[in-house]
Amino acid sequence: MAAIPISERKYVLADKIDETPDVLILKFMPEDGAPCVFDPGMFMMISGIDAQGKRYVGRVFSIASDPSTPGMEFMVIKEPRHGDHIGRSHFVDAKIGDIFYLKGPSGQFRFDPNSDKKVGFIAGGTGLAPFTSMMRHIKAVEAKNDVVLFYSVRFPSEIIWKSELESYVSEMGAKLVITVTRPQEGDNWSGQIGHIDAEMVRKYAPDFLERGWYVCGPLTFVKAVKDALSSLGINQNKISADVWG
Repeated sequence: MAAIPISERKYVLADKIDETPDVLILKFMPEDGAPCVFDPGMFMMISGIDAQGKRYVGRVFSIASDPSTPGMEFMVIKEPRHGDHIGRSHFVDAKIGDIFYLKGPSGQFRFDPNSDKKVGFIAGGTGLAPFTSMMRHIKAVEAKNDVVLFYSVRFPSEIIWKSELESYVSEMGAKLVITVTRPQEGDNWSGQIGHIDAEMVRKYAPDFLERGWYVCGPLTFVKAVKDALSSLGINQNKISADVWG
């Protein structure tokens, strides 16, 4: 894919949604009104201004929005873990209208619907963000990609954008597999349970050798999924991965 210039620009926090008990959805609009050019799957470095008017250290987030829209959406964990430090996210206390600086786009985890017509997307937690960008882009350009989307969460309450995920099935013909790894009594979950492994991939994507695979989530999740895909005989050059945390 062609190189995309990296720049830093000023954005305004336009919307802030408590999507799940642990995750915020943030939408930023460019102060100058010009959209950012990026490929689905890429990320931005976001930094803000503290109460004393000083810039605080930025954090990296995958872009969840479609490249054709001027605003940029992100999934933000409210209580992020960085090494041994657990700290309250600056974004929890942010207010609509606050100024942030977004630098990017960056990253080699990039998807071109014209190049990969048959794919498997595998997300863990907020690792769903880049796949949301990819699915929205597929829809926006009216591509006809054959997609199987696996999405792993601990509890049903952690499912992000559930109705939008279901729309990928009804409106785009995608296959959606949401799996809950820690089902609890009384949570009324009747869907797939357990970690994503080779057998689950084989069950829902029997044509796994024909697909390009994209994986995003925490390090342990990505490593386990890559090992599972490799055990099925999928060539490493058909597996792209992005890790957070």
